Amino acid sequence: MSALESIAKNSDLRKRIFFTLAMLAIYRIGVHVPTPGVDGTAVLSFFQAQSRGIFGLFNTFTGGALSQFSVFALGIMPYISASIIFQLLTSAVPVLEGLKKEGEQGRRKINQYTRYATVALAVVQGYGISSWLMNSTSPDGRPLVIAPVVAFMPFQIMTIITLTAGTCFIMWLGEQITERGIGNGSSLIIFTGIAAAIPAGAQRLFELVRSGEMKFALILVLLAFMVAIIAAVIYMEVAQRKITVQYSQRAGGGGMQSMQTPTSHLPIKINFSGVIPPIFASSLLMFPATMAQFVHVPWLKALQESLNPSGTIFNIMFVALIVFFSFFYTEIVFNPTEVADNLKKYGGFIPGVRAGKSTSDYIQKVLERVNVLGCVYLSTICILPGILASQLNVPFYFGGTSLLILVGVALDTAQQIQSHIITQKYEGFMKGAKVRSRRVQF
Repeated sequence: MSALESIAKNSDLRKRIFFTLAMLAIYRIGVHVPTPGVDGTAVLSFFQAQSRGIFGLFNTFTGGALSQFSVFALGIMPYISASIIFQLLTSAVPVLEGLKKEGEQGRRKINQYTRYATVALAVVQGYGISSWLMNSTSPDGRPLVIAPVVAFMPFQIMTIITLTAGTCFIMWLGEQITERGIGNGSSLIIFTGIAAAIPAGAQRLFELVRSGEMKFALILVLLAFMVAIIAAVIYMEVAQRKITVQYSQRAGGGGMQSMQTPTSHLPIKINFSGVIPPIFASSLLMFPATMAQFVHVPWLKALQESLNPSGTIFNIMFVALIVFFSFFYTEIVFNPTEVADNLKKYGGFIPGVRAGKSTSDYIQKVLERVNVLGCVYLSTICILPGILASQLNVPFYFGGTSLLILVGVALDTAQQIQSHIITQKYEGFMKGAKVRSRRVQF
């Protein structure tokens, strides 16, 4: 039975998919709803001029909502930032670490704190961006704000309320998708925003071929190269280093230890830190370029010119920051000592390694070696867009954080769909089976 036939026969899965598509459609409609008091064309030209800075990265994650300055201009990023902050804090703050160990009730409490932090971040970002718009003009000299007072409220207050409400609504959409749809809602919203820019990039590529600026043979080579890169990213995203773990058992009668030792594996992903290192690294490197647009300081202008995305200095610093954040995030999130203690508690051991500190040291050693390979993989993918743009004049960015998010979310969603299909087959198999009770006779 094919996947499409399985989806067609599974009414629950079909409802979840339709619900997810409906929520994503609502999100894309909201991207085109403008914020009151701004000149849409002037704001669009302003953000297009800032596409090389941090605004360009932010606009990618919002699916173009920032360049249009819609009610969803902040996107889901305040919620993502708050989630990352609390994920790191749960390993450093004892109170949050205790909540994490409480199970479902503790997780709900942490999610509640995350929502409060999301609102606070949205208010701060809304105030900052509204202040910039009030004091900025488009490249042709037009003011971005055409109504300093909207209805009876000043523009800044109205903008803060609008953008914060938009972020909260997107956060609610993401939670609804997670609970009643397919996949992780926040990830799917970012996925939709990035994927929405693909048709425009393909259209620009087609126009270059039609105008003769790029040869058709070069386009075929480029497409084949893109397919190979996507295949490599998929392979690396699912790649794991499996550490063999065995469990000792005791026989049910006589108290004698059984010779059988069930074997399992402790999987460690090659790309353990995911897309967090590239996001943090690119944000730090693009911040000086963004500030140089608003603060006219000579040394900041010089720093902006040296940090050209296609330059050697930028790529070296980008790789260094990716390596730093990869090891930092892994050190914060993954605790080899806790894993070793859990293995010892449940009778598990790594063959040839003593329990306790030796097991912890062995896991730490394997994790560091795997992390080195993950850093090489992330660095290669993230410097790829600059190379393609400078050497082949590709009219859109291919690779980097966007490609990692697209592939990662697509794989995760496909796995969830597959799990629903397997559950349907299992329930169908058990539906016709009759379980007969067995009586013990004496």
